[in-house]
Amino acid sequence: MADHCYFNHRFHSFRTHMQPYLYDSLDKALIAALRKDGRASVSTLANLLDVSRGTVQNRLDRLVSCGAILGFTVRVHEEIDSDAVRAVMMIEVVGHSTSQVIQKLKGIPELIRLHTTNGAWDLIAEIKAANLSAFDGVLREVREIPGILNSETSIMLSST
Repeated sequence: MADHCYFNHRFHSFRTHMQPYLYDSLDKALIAALRKDGRASVSTLANLLDVSRGTVQNRLDRLVSCGAILGFTVRVHEEIDSDAVRAVMMIEVVGHSTSQVIQKLKGIPELIRLHTTNGAWDLIAEIKAANLSAFDGVLREVREIPGILNSETSIMLSST
């Protein structure tokens, strides 16, 4: 996901005369809050972020219209979500690009946790995708991120 998108403040449907919309710390905090509770009301989000409801609604509208937020979903118990594919991905990052890579990875909703580590791998990502096709898409998306040199993924077969 890019750090900006194009948003027309007057005419959402027209793609001409569009100006870049740069994500800021409020947008990132809003997305993080929605990751924890995708059903949170605008009022709850406004209180959590210490901004007005109108600010939250405007930010949500912009993030949805420019494609930063692709949709809203529900998390279900593992027994119900039996087709889901869970995995861990170890990631090696080139040089000093870890911060930029982490920011890009945070934009992938199927990455449910991200850890920095020491040793041969720089990052460990926990992945949960709806099915194998979605999982394949996640792997492709991660590997296309600039700054990622190498990765190794293991699918979790069972948990105790």
